[in-house]
Order: sequence, then structure tokens, then C-alpha cells
Amino acid sequence: MKMEMERQIRIPNRNPTVFVFLLLLVSCHLCSVVSWKKDEFRNCNQTPFCKRARGRKPSSSFAAHDVSISDGDLTARLVPSDKTLEDQDQNQIKQLILTLSVYQDGILRLRIDEDPKLDPPKKRFEVPDVVMPEFLSRKLWLQRLSTETIGGDASPSSIVYLLDGYEAVLRHDPFEVYVRKRGGNRVVSMNSHGLFDFEQLRVKKDGEDWEERFKGHTDTRPFGPQSISFDVSFYDADHVYGIPERATSLALKPTRGPGVEESEPYRLFNLDVFEYIHDSPFGLYGSIPLMISHGKSRGTSGFFWLNAAEMQIDVLGTGWDAESGISLPTSQSRIDTHWMSEAGIVDAFFFVGPGPKDVVRQYTSVTGTPAMPQLFAVAYHQCRWNYRDEEDVEQVDSKFDEHDIPYDVLWLDIEHTDGKRYFTWDRMLFPHPEEMQRKLAAKGRHMVTIVDPHIKRDDSYFLHKEATEKQYYVRDATGKDYDGWCWSGSSSYLDMLRPEIRSWWAEKFSFENYVGSTPSLYIWNDMNEPSVFNGPEVTMPRDALHVEGVEHRELHNAYGYYFHMATADGLVKRGDGRDRPFVLSRAVFAGSQRHGAIWTGDNSADWDHLRVSVPMVLTLGLTGISFSGADVGGFFGNPEPELLVRWYQLGAYYPFFRAHAHHDTKRREPWLFGEKNTERIREAIHTRYMLLPYFYTLFREANTTGVPVIRPLWMEFPSEEATFSNDEAFMIGCSLLVQGIYTEHARHASVYLPGKELWYDTKTGVAYKGGKTYKLDVNEESIPAFQRAGTIIPRKDRFRRSSTQMVNDPYTLVIALNSSQAAEGELYVDDGRSFGFQEGAYIHRRFVFSDGKLTSVNMAPAAPGQNQFSSECVIERIILQGLSTGQKSALIEPANQKAEIELGPLLLHSKKGPTATTIRKPNVRIADDWVIKLF
Repeated sequence: MKMEMERQIRIPNRNPTVFVFLLLLVSCHLCSVVSWKKDEFRNCNQTPFCKRARGRKPSSSFAAHDVSISDGDLTARLVPSDKTLEDQDQNQIKQLILTLSVYQDGILRLRIDEDPKLDPPKKRFEVPDVVMPEFLSRKLWLQRLSTETIGGDASPSSIVYLLDGYEAVLRHDPFEVYVRKRGGNRVVSMNSHGLFDFEQLRVKKDGEDWEERFKGHTDTRPFGPQSISFDVSFYDADHVYGIPERATSLALKPTRGPGVEESEPYRLFNLDVFEYIHDSPFGLYGSIPLMISHGKSRGTSGFFWLNAAEMQIDVLGTGWDAESGISLPTSQSRIDTHWMSEAGIVDAFFFVGPGPKDVVRQYTSVTGTPAMPQLFAVAYHQCRWNYRDEEDVEQVDSKFDEHDIPYDVLWLDIEHTDGKRYFTWDRMLFPHPEEMQRKLAAKGRHMVTIVDPHIKRDDSYFLHKEATEKQYYVRDATGKDYDGWCWSGSSSYLDMLRPEIRSWWAEKFSFENYVGSTPSLYIWNDMNEPSVFNGPEVTMPRDALHVEGVEHRELHNAYGYYFHMATADGLVKRGDGRDRPFVLSRAVFAGSQRHGAIWTGDNSADWDHLRVSVPMVLTLGLTGISFSGADVGGFFGNPEPELLVRWYQLGAYYPFFRAHAHHDTKRREPWLFGEKNTERIREAIHTRYMLLPYFYTLFREANTTGVPVIRPLWMEFPSEEATFSNDEAFMIGCSLLVQGIYTEHARHASVYLPGKELWYDTKTGVAYKGGKTYKLDVNEESIPAFQRAGTIIPRKDRFRRSSTQMVNDPYTLVIALNSSQAAEGELYVDDGRSFGFQEGAYIHRRFVFSDGKLTSVNMAPAAPGQNQFSSECVIERIILQGLSTGQKSALIEPANQKAEIELGPLLLHSKKGPTATTIRKPNVRIADDWVIKLF
């Protein structure tokens, strides 16, 4: 968020010097608010480690020596080649230590670090608290290795078992690591093109200048250059995806090579980028260094580098290495990439797939599967910067009821606090916060307040006073508490790398400490990149210091992750471990999925940002972040009614569905754009509430497998090339396909429906054959959405004020039969709030229709003791699409009751809508086993 600083900082008038400084800061900041200014951020040529790595020529710089098995791992020394020693200062290049580890499910881990026996000046940073402890327990202890001489190599390579049909290869000289099918084709390789470089820490020599300067800021770099770079190749790949966050296409475009338009690398450096532009490789608020490749012939593979320093990645165009002479000859096609990071170690993971869901499952076994959200969090959220006061909150809330529009959460931005002191309230505007929250809770609704990481440096502020006394702040390069500027003015930042500080922070969310909070209040972490208005590139200086001398450059991309983690832990502690937390974060890192939701930041109210929101959310899902969405309507600017309606229609299918707007925009609550547009927005929101059972079931699937809620088409149709670069449509689970409308006054939409089976329009019931592109007529009432033949979708068709009030409502099953007159689907139900599901307190049913009968099968294990979960909910309608026979009745067993089959509305609230074959009021309980036979 960005706004004029006068409203955000109470400027002391006692000190004219401070006043002048602040005015200069304000004017500088305001000029940057207007739009994204490219020159405010560093490009590769202004980033020395990136410039050096990009300019490096392929070479055989290291060879593996003393390869052996130790403690179940393959270990080796990486020794510089003679040529490397000739070209560079021998004192700067020492041997490195390599470790290869194998884990269950075909995961290879490669670690390369400096040799501690050679006494480096400090220990290089290794990112903690990301890799799951359970993953480490799945290590396969290697017993032996075999050898093989590859091509014309002078020395043999070492081979270890990875998975049935796959093996890992350490090529000794030149050094290379890759995964291949046993005895055959490669899958993923590292350093096949000799771009590996590892700048080692050392003591400064007299006369050396290690300082880096940008826009008036100086980075002291006390340990000198410490970057790492290498190439990664994906074999038989048609496209590569991943490495969010940026506003660009789903399939990553080449950034270097013959015929490639000049481009920056894809940057991974968490930044507060105001009014970011679309179609740019520039990095935004999050960094997840996972790349996934997919191809028709080979399938899917992945590569993840656990490193929290700034990273730049080139996707190399075909022929980039035509004159290098270093690459291993191979008949396989491939996509080459170049990974460059400022600091850290090599801690890389290779994922063999071979399917798209396999790679996501493998990655989330390392970093964790997404948290299971509360049911209310999956519903619609209403936010604005800022709802002014308690009266404004009450009026907005009542207007939703007046217009029959459900919502579950009302949000308060920074203006609700006392002078940007978080955990406080402006008692003039919000004198009765508990009562305000209780009024919402009475309707089953919740509130979210913002808590940012910058802590106001005010000696009377309890949080600052305590953090100062305990020495909990990040320090600057001189050892003093770091002082930066953000919404609260002069601010300091907690060293969230330290577990004891995260625990201390978590305690601040107790009802005793967060005065005015109630059990229905949840949290929003913004600005946690961290954003620092007067810092280099609007962030914390790289030479700021964390615990044990860790430089901020080494962990920057994970700072918001630790802040998010601590806040989520605080909400769990607040509820004595009974209540699932809800915390929205802007900054993202690997593992963020374990702690809550993410949104794509400060977008703009234009059609391009509506369009790019889809690949942004899809990419986050591919990299583990299932619970994400974009600000509906755009944060900046004033959307025209048509754009706003189209955004609601698309946003209703985001995993995280929230409308949000800048305080300088016109009010845009759903009822402010005329009766017709209100009706269209209401219908979009109703669609979300109708599909809540389906979404919640998919969130459980993500929680157990890592597979995202919304998916690229190729995840469900991995062999169809027409889906590989399609990022205008997406799948919700395996059953729904949604096509957005991204242009003004659109009257037609081009929709590709994959597969060989039929697709049923969810609004009209019209069937379309798969494997074709259709030019469909569209109107402003809805966007195209289709149910896949062979699937069953659970719905709730009665609309209430909130999801909480729908809990006991009956279900509808929509069955779309395939060419075999069969279909299946699932329904997951728990209490929507607690962690009881982890102990088996849930209902999980699989519905299977075949041979003219529908069967409900229990998928949940028997829950021990008190951990039972029951529901009296019943299924009141079963809709059958594509039924080819003319049965008129149904027999329900074991109750031995009959139900009639007749034509009924496809959508319960459609006055003149289409009809469909319907079994009315079978009234079977969702918790029971039963069979319904048609006759």
C-alpha cells in the first residue's frame, strides 16, 4: 500500500531538520506512487553478482574427488581445475564439500558448501524451519554406489539408486549432477554446461573496495562477494513454469539467447512494488525458487533451490550455447536455465515426477502441504483501505443484508489503529471494538485487522519499549537497532529469525495482550517483505544484521515467511490450540503455504491486471501456495462497472476471494453500480457460496497431497499440447473449467475444452464435446464455466448471510455422466473450525455412479474415542446430466424407500432457467453408506 505520508506519519514540529527531511521523503515517495518507476529498482547490470554471473563463460571449473558413501549419503570434494586456478587468485578458490542424499518418492537433495576445515571467515547461512522434519525421516540410507564411464570422460561417474526406474548420477570430471531414467534418458541436470561458480567468503585485503552503491545507499559487504550460480537443464520439456511472484505468463518465456528480445532475468527478491506492471519478469512480493518443467513426451519434473538470498534466473533460448563446446552431446531436447544467487549455499532438490501432481506432491513433502483453512475463510471477504469507523462498519454490514449478498469477513486496514501502533485501536473511531466484532459474529461473520512488521519507535508504545529492552530488533551494520521509515514513521523490525522472538510475538495475540480483540478476529500481515520506505529499493539494507551475525542479504526473501509463521502461531496459541488460524500475508517464501493465505498485492483496476491475475494465482498453486487470490476490482484506480462485474465473476473462482481498494478510490461496494450490476455481482458471489462444499473438499485435498485447488489445464490433461500455454482458462479441481473474460464489451469467447468427453455448461446444461475450441456467445451475466463429464460436484443451493449459517443446510449433487454413463466425486466435511480433523474427526465420502446406481462410500478411517464428527445434513437433490435412459424412479437402500425422478431447475434460484433430470428429496444423510438405484 502507498499513500501520502502526511496522513501516515505524525511529523514532530519541534525539530525543523526532521521536518525538512520528512518533507523530502514525502515528496520523493509521492512521486513514486503515481506508477511503477523502473529506475527505482536495480536491474541485472546494477546488481554485481548478477552481472558477473551473466558474463561468465561455460567452463569445466570443478571436479569431484574422493567420492564415497558416508552416513547414508554420497559425499565428495569439489576441487578446482588447474585451468581455474590459473585464471583466478588461488587463495580465493578452495575445495568445496558436496553431499548427495536420496529420499523416498524419488527426491534427490544436493548440498554444496565451503569446507569448514578450511576455516572460512563465517558460516554461510542455511535457511532453517522450511524443510519438514517428517521429510528428513524419509531419507534412504545409501549402502553402495556403482560407477560408469560416460562418453569420452577420463574418469568414471558415480551412480546411486533414486527410485524404481530412476537413478542419480554424479559425473566426476567435469563436475555435473543429474537424474536419469535407469540407464537411459536424462530428466533434470545441474552444471551440464559448466556455469557453476561459487564465490567463497574471505578476509578483505588492503586496498580492496567491497562496497556496493545504489541510489545513495551503500552496502558494506563485510565478507565480500559470496554469490553462487549454476545451470539447470530440463529434458524433453516443452515449457517451464513457476518461480513466482511476478505478473507474467504462466509458461516462462526465454530471457536470453539467439533471437530472444533483450530481457532482464526473472528476479526473486521480495519487494514492495507499487502499481506493478503486467507482463514483466520483475519480481514482486514473494520468492519461491521452484521451477517445474512439462512436456508431452517426458512428463513433468522440478527443481527447487532452498535459498533466501536474492536470486536471478535466466531461461535460455535455444542455441544459447552453440559455441561453448562444454555441454554433453545428447539427442534429447531440453530447456536450459541459469540460476544466480547473491549468497547462501547450494541446497537443491530434484523432483522426477513423472506427472504434474507428482511433482507438486514431492515438493510439498519437502516444504509442507497447505494449511487447512477455516470454512469462513474460503467464503467472500470485503475489504477497503479503510472502513472509517464503527458506524461505517455497521452500515456496510447492513447493506449486504439489505441487498441479499452474503459475505463472511469485514477487514480493517491501518487507519483503525492508534497512530499506526499495531495491537491498538483508534478509540475515537473505534471506541467499542469488542461489541463491533460481536455484532458481526452474531450473523456468523468475522473481522480481520492488519498487523504489519514495522514497530513505531515510540518510548510510550508498549511493544517498542519491550522489544528494545529485550534487544529483539534487527541491527544495522554498526550494531545499533535498525531504524527505518514506514507507515508509523520511525520504525524498527523484529529479528524473526530467532525462535524466541517469534514465540514472544505470538503471545501478543492473546486476548489479554491484544486488547479489544475477540475470538472472531483474525489477522492480515502486510508490508512484510519487509517494506522500508527510505531503504534501498524500498526494503531493508542487505548489511543489516540478524542473530549470530546473519546478514539480511542472506535471509531477505524469508523474512516475511518467519513473520507470517509467528503470527499464525500466535492465533493458535490464542485459542489454546483449538482454533485454526487465518492470517493473510503479502510476502511469500517456500513453506508459506503452511501458515495461511497469500494475495498478489497492489494490482490495478484495468483489464490487463484482471487477465494476469490468473497465471499469477496458478503459478502460486504450482509452487505449493494453494490459498491465494488477487484483489477483486484492482487495488489502485476506479474500475468501470463492466470491469468490476467481470472481476467478481472471475474472482468467485479464486481460492482466496476478497474485494479490496485503495483509500483514494471511489467506494465500490457491490450495490453502488446500479441494480443490474448489483444483481450480476450478487450472482457471482452466490456462485461461490453455492460451490463452498466443492472448494472446501479441494482445500482438504491440497492439505493432504499438496495438489492445488485451481490448476492449469495441463495438470489435468498433461498430454494435450493445446493446454500447455493456456493461462486464460483454468481447472478448479478436476471437475470444473472456467474461462475468464478479459476484454471490454466482449460478445464472444474462445474456449478450448480438453479431453475426449463432454463438458456441461454450468449455467445452461448445454453439452460440448471435448478436444475442440469453441467460439461462444457471452453476455454480462456470467463467464463461461463447464463441468467435466465423469464428475460429481457437491453444492449447497440455499443462500444465507454467511457460510457459518449454511452449515446445516442440505446438499445438492450434480452428476455429469460420461460416455460410459459413469461419474465420481468426493465430499469432505468437518467442523470448519478446529484441528479435530487431524485426529480423524471428519466425514469424507466418495460418490460413484455406474451401472445405473449411485453409491456413497466412506473414505474416512474410524476416529478413536471422542474424535467423532457427525452431521445430520442430507442430500435434497441429485441432478443427472447426460443420462441416456428414461428411468422414472429411484430406490434408496438400505432404507428401501422410493424417490421420484423428474425435471427440476439446474440452478435452484433460476426463475426461468434450464431444467435437468433430478432426483428430488432422496434425503440420504451425507454421513451414511447408501445406494440409490435408478429404475
